[in-house]
Amino acid sequence: MARRKDPVDHRLLYKVSVLYYLQHHTQQEVAERLHLSRPKVSRLLQQARQRGIVQIHVVPSGAFLELETELEQRYGLEEVLVVETDPAAEGRVLEQQLGGAAADYLQRSVADGDVLGVTWGRTLRAMVGALRPRAAHAVRVVQTMGGLGPPEAEVHAANLSRRLAQLLGGSTILLPAPGIVDRAESSTILRADRYVREAMGWFPRLTMAFAGIGALSTNPVFERRGGFLSDEVYETLAAAGVVGDIAMRFFDADGKPVKTELDERTIGITLEELKAVPRVVGVAGGAEKVEAIRGALRGRLINVLITDYDTAVRLQAA
Repeated sequence: MARRKDPVDHRLLYKVSVLYYLQHHTQQEVAERLHLSRPKVSRLLQQARQRGIVQIHVVPSGAFLELETELEQRYGLEEVLVVETDPAAEGRVLEQQLGGAAADYLQRSVADGDVLGVTWGRTLRAMVGALRPRAAHAVRVVQTMGGLGPPEAEVHAANLSRRLAQLLGGSTILLPAPGIVDRAESSTILRADRYVREAMGWFPRLTMAFAGIGALSTNPVFERRGGFLSDEVYETLAAAGVVGDIAMRFFDADGKPVKTELDERTIGITLEELKAVPRVVGVAGGAEKVEAIRGALRGRLINVLITDYDTAVRLQAA
């Protein structure tokens, strides 16, 4: 008569599961405590899962997988990260939360040999501020637009590029020019400069870029917001259908570049050059930026989006 295989003691499965999953003992510690071999403990844990004694659930608190997936499919994006934020968050608080998520994304995705482009702005400043220093890597950080505002400002593109390179243990390629000049002729002369030309020569070699997305109505470079560009320039852009910009390159509701006299005075990466970068991470949120973000998505100016929940819902409803 064939010998019947002894069934596994249900109580043993339960005890092993409690010790490992709830009391956080290692498999070796469980084995020693119950006088079992470590492979035996591993098999018992597997059986406990198969019999339903242990059920593992992924709790979606702070995760918005369905919303992210829908936006990825709707706009043809490589990835969307929706950040759980305080519903009342705006301004600096929202920038800090988005910047923190962008820092996490950067740290998990950057690799040796990457050439990173960076624009400017408060959200990217928050990203750089949230980064943790890491061991030296063969990474280059490229300033993709000339400087705007006082050189000492933390949002200045040169300062962001330099600090980002320090945190990543890489090197910096600076663009030694202002972001906007008074005349198109001045821009032509500066772009012919050897060092400016060399810096801009890195644009086609970018493997990833991080870009803030600005709304025309809240762009700080205009006089109405305390900046240096006249309201006349603002009205010209508004009349041309501009909804937003990336690196001071303006686009309409469909993400198409809007060429004006200001574009000829701007020194930095163009939208066409940006679209050629394999991975462009747009970091932006807030109700005032929804139309600008939507335009960037429609124009496929970015292929990764990091935004807040309320903005994501508005983009979903479009």
